Amino acid sequence: MTGARTDELSRLAELHGVAVSYSPAPDRTVTVPASAVTAALHALGVDAATPEAVRAALADRERALRERLLPPTVVHWAGDPHDPAALTALPPGTRVRVETEQGEEREAEVPGQGDVDLPGPGDADAPGPGPEAGAGRGQEPYPARATLVAGLPLGVHRITAHAPDGRTGHAHLVVAPDRLPAPPGRSYGLLVQLYSLLSRRSWGMGDLGDLAELAGWAGRVAGAGFVQVNPLHSAVPGAPTDPSPYRPSSRRFPDPVHLRVEDVPEYAYAEDRERLAGLLERAARLRAAVLDKGALIDRDAVWELKREALETVLAVPLGPGRQAAYDAFRAAHGQALDDHATYCALAESYGPDWTTWPGGLRDPRSGATARARAEHADRVAFHTRLAWLTDGQLRAAQRAAREAGMPVGIVHDLAVGVHPTGADAWAQQDVFAAGMTVGAPPDAFNARGQDWGLPPWRPDRLAACGYAPYRDLLRALFRYAGALRIDHVMGLFRLWWVPEGSPPTEGTYVHYDAEAMLAVLALEAGRAGAVVIGEDLGTVAPGVRETLQRRGVLGTSVLWFERDWTGDGRPLPPERWRADCLATATTHDLPPTAARLTGDHVELRDRLGLLTRPAAEERAEAVADAAEWLALLGSLGLVDSTATGPPGTDEEAEVRAVHRFLLRTPARLIGVWLPDGVGDRRPQNLPGTWDEYPNWRLPVADRSGRAVPLEELTSAPRLRALLEVFAQLRGG
Repeated sequence: MTGARTDELSRLAELHGVAVSYSPAPDRTVTVPASAVTAALHALGVDAATPEAVRAALADRERALRERLLPPTVVHWAGDPHDPAALTALPPGTRVRVETEQGEEREAEVPGQGDVDLPGPGDADAPGPGPEAGAGRGQEPYPARATLVAGLPLGVHRITAHAPDGRTGHAHLVVAPDRLPAPPGRSYGLLVQLYSLLSRRSWGMGDLGDLAELAGWAGRVAGAGFVQVNPLHSAVPGAPTDPSPYRPSSRRFPDPVHLRVEDVPEYAYAEDRERLAGLLERAARLRAAVLDKGALIDRDAVWELKREALETVLAVPLGPGRQAAYDAFRAAHGQALDDHATYCALAESYGPDWTTWPGGLRDPRSGATARARAEHADRVAFHTRLAWLTDGQLRAAQRAAREAGMPVGIVHDLAVGVHPTGADAWAQQDVFAAGMTVGAPPDAFNARGQDWGLPPWRPDRLAACGYAPYRDLLRALFRYAGALRIDHVMGLFRLWWVPEGSPPTEGTYVHYDAEAMLAVLALEAGRAGAVVIGEDLGTVAPGVRETLQRRGVLGTSVLWFERDWTGDGRPLPPERWRADCLATATTHDLPPTAARLTGDHVELRDRLGLLTRPAAEERAEAVADAAEWLALLGSLGLVDSTATGPPGTDEEAEVRAVHRFLLRTPARLIGVWLPDGVGDRRPQNLPGTWDEYPNWRLPVADRSGRAVPLEELTSAPRLRALLEVFAQLRGG
């Protein structure tokens, strides 16, 4: 149905959470194409190709909603004294049974007018009778207070409801804490892309050994409370590999390219020492090329060496204790781990794009896949071991951070989605929306919109399975995270779906059950005692930030974007910043602070032909922007008294002043972009570029572009002076 949108199509879309319009600004509403609405519905399993099909689908949907007893997932916040609305709406006399994930059972009957299903003498967990219970029969309606869910443990439980008219309903019940864990006091931390953090021991890119070393130094010497890294998810195999950590093969399992091979216990017992020595020599040459000769990070070359070394190391049998730990890991991750390792093994034979594999192998549950898994059992075991080893070194890095006194530790990053040809998309085809990708609508920064090429989860399938893939993903990440940053956290509420083959301007928003998504997040974060930071930059729907704040999800505030947008547009003074956020001067997608202050970021974009206006105009705007911020910093007395000359002449003093400003805000967490500590001018990623710029392949470097190894970085006077700004937070 590609013509004009009808009222029936609009109603059908509404009932499935598909938007027919959106508001990029409070005073502007944009109607989305009917073709986008139809495509989104098709991806949700709804036929809307013709007016007749729309009419039939609408009737089916309305009937299903009218007749169902329960939605597929019900949420109860532990501090709420009332039953969820889905339970209070059940017909009087409905028998309800709850089976908790802990193995307990509870039964109750929905009371009629004035009736209260009072607890029996042995029901210690049920609430006592309240004021409503004293009312005579027929005088009060069903009391709006918990009679079933009160006292239930946190978790994801199963509800079965039997109505007097013979209908039966089943649902998942998520019982979650009211709020996510708060940061343990106020602290500052370092932000770094791990691959860019090379030490003289790494094999050509930063690894988990380097992360543990940085955390140990930052906690003990610099008094930092956390280290935030890029997503360490498993990348799509093959060469060349997509270097972006935000288009992974799997978000559930980490990438073994980050392993410190020498830290694997079996390394010491590997028999082929000559082979390992040769690989170490090659790794040293690869590392020297980056640190001493200005080469880019070559992830594929690093993995080639590590894979060969790990083939030798993993030939060593595990000792009894290590074997028991490995077996426990396999049991904990079950089918998901088996699927991931199977995908990796099959990708070695058939290539990384599972959509091109022989027909039977495209289905992870087919007999052909089961036979192939058995035929490739040794390779499946190899990739299973790699997942376990990487998980172990990730947990070791978090232990190192906490032992160094960090109250938070390692902050990991959750990408918004996965590569369409990767492991998760293969193993979880039933929960991904076929034929759609995730992106962003046109806005003030990009009039053409964005298509990120990531398949979205289907909200209906997530709800039907009690958000199991989402729960399992979070639980896996929280194993080794002191905190989790969620990229594009607005995706918990809605995502911009773009039909494959269409420009991103011709997409539409599809809504998710934000309450359920947040409840699962609160549940898993609470179990882990982990903080959650939401990346909420850009266009945010009304009420989203308020909802996230109410549930304890910290926001992200970046200095250059914090202006009085509802007033005169001037820089927002520190006292007006929000407290529940991670405050930073920049991010991996933005210019480093020195480049912003000096205008180098404009020169870079000009050299690459990325400017949309005359260079002189862009330069003038950048100078005015920096000058306005520097004027505010000066008026607050934040610039070093030793700074001399006009703005821009004492770069290091101005960078420190920017961070003193962040310290003046009430932000609970403050992040320092590690390259700012050595004067790096280059962004790690330049949006809008591909081959024109070496995205995700740059080592941390000084102002001249010379790579700075970890050993030199931690003793750099410029970095130490910058971190001294936060001396008052040490031990806080």
